Amino acid sequence: MEPVVTVGLDGSPESLAAARWAADEADRRKLTLRLLHAWPLLTPESTHVPAEMDQNYWAKRIVHNAKAELQARHPGLVIVGNLVAEDAQEALLKAAAESEMTVLGSRGLESFESYFLGDISMPVVARAERPVVLVRAGTEGPSSAPGASGGVVVALKLRGPCDDLLAFSFAAAAARGVPLRAVHGRSVPLHAHAPWGTDHDVTEKITQDAQKLLSAALRPWREKFPSVEVADGIGLESPTKAVVRAAEGAGLLVVGRRMRRPALAPPLGAVATAAIHHARCPVAVIPHD
Repeated sequence: MEPVVTVGLDGSPESLAAARWAADEADRRKLTLRLLHAWPLLTPESTHVPAEMDQNYWAKRIVHNAKAELQARHPGLVIVGNLVAEDAQEALLKAAAESEMTVLGSRGLESFESYFLGDISMPVVARAERPVVLVRAGTEGPSSAPGASGGVVVALKLRGPCDDLLAFSFAAAAARGVPLRAVHGRSVPLHAHAPWGTDHDVTEKITQDAQKLLSAALRPWREKFPSVEVADGIGLESPTKAVVRAAEGAGLLVVGRRMRRPALAPPLGAVATAAIHHARCPVAVIPHD
């Protein structure tokens, strides 16, 4: 199958925002855009059923209306509609396995912390083996357009290889023509605290050690993408706070998700969870070993 960007549609403002973002991304990357609507109650297609009797009418309308809007915005973009009579979560996971990326709408921390088609996006993010991007309504506009000012921010733990995150982040920044900022947060240990504040020698050593690791991780990617303006920063605070703070004003936040986690551990780490719930910009979750 040719490379595609897949977006999950349910007709909500969040899924339409995701579709607009995905169309921009597919056009930028010269990929096909697939509009996927999955619902178990879809019926087999019949050519002899009047439109007013077609049980799939609303599903078709969701895809048709989105396609018409996106095609008008991107005349040269190849867009295909896909109606699937399956559970939405399973359909999206299958689609994610064969897509360059999957894009879903997100409602962040609004009522009931709900997501695309109820609680679908979180399980997809937690299980997909390829990048998933979550987009809120109202965040798919100018900051995601080519040449826009909103840069790309990538959160790095520096406890192992970061190549999957950096490959995605540098490519995204290069395609948009925007700066990339690499962020690492590290909490100050208890022994560095004193009645008058923090021990400067300890915090300086922590910062220097982290900066060496960060610079080493970025070095080969700076060489591979010389046109990308890169900044890096070490935040002496919890990684979640450092990442959410760095994402303010960004056009895209990139975080990682370990595919192999302990059996009883949450499916997503603290940084990814905080980014999804609190960052106002689109969030790309990149699975890695």
